Amino acid sequence: MAIRLLAALIALGLLHVQPQLACWRGDGGFRRWVNQLADTTGVGRVLLAVLVPVALCSLVIWLLHKLPLADLLQLAFALLVLLFSLGPHAFEADLEAILKAPDQSSREAAAQVLSDDGETVAWQTADLGEATAYAALRRRFAVLLWFFLLGPIGALLYRLARQLGHDTSLALDPGARTFGRYLANGLDWLPAQLMVFTLALVGHWDAVIGAWRRWHQQAAPNSWYLSNPSFLGAAARADVLTDIEGGDGYTEERTDPLHELRRLRNALLRALLAWLSVVALVVMGGWLH
Repeated sequence: MAIRLLAALIALGLLHVQPQLACWRGDGGFRRWVNQLADTTGVGRVLLAVLVPVALCSLVIWLLHKLPLADLLQLAFALLVLLFSLGPHAFEADLEAILKAPDQSSREAAAQVLSDDGETVAWQTADLGEATAYAALRRRFAVLLWFFLLGPIGALLYRLARQLGHDTSLALDPGARTFGRYLANGLDWLPAQLMVFTLALVGHWDAVIGAWRRWHQQAAPNSWYLSNPSFLGAAARADVLTDIEGGDGYTEERTDPLHELRRLRNALLRALLAWLSVVALVVMGGWLH
């Protein structure tokens, strides 16, 4: 776990200094592999497409463990896999591009990068907050959670499942595309749940948890894999639309998208620090024992 925490800290630091590192990833090999599986359809195609690269990743980790300087080599390999998995864009850099855009049209164009599915992001406070939360989940929090739980295998598994389920440019049969989406949605469920509670802790507890509860009261039992984790979107919308009471007793309605984007960015940064702190405590606890 200590190696994973160190790799995560280095990766996040590198992406902060050099955001273009998130764009270096090339998926040509994976696309060719998926195309070679054209004779297989449905669940089998998705499982082969994901499990073979994951098995190769496991083999590399096992081989590195047998070599001299194993810890250093495993750190380097974990860092490479994590940088690959945190793409295709640096989350923080995309937010900065929106905030620093010179005019309204440039800001609206920059906001579209937050969507990985090609959906239009409307320049409204709630829609922008929802898109930001989803981008944070898929480019940062979900990757980090599966990386901390399963190592490079988990980060790679999440990234490949995400691409299979939501990259429409991949030539997949309908059955494979549907199962790929189910797999990606299933892997999103746990980190999205944790994100909601962390966002509630660093933001507006009543609004966020209230939206989360209302969503789950209306959701179908199998919605955790059939659909996107829209409870996270509902929680983010509730957080950015919460009114605040001023010192004069009046309320200030939060309708400025840029102001709320800055506030949500700070809240997500505090959430990230909370996650890293928990992992650091786990590492320290292991050392003490």
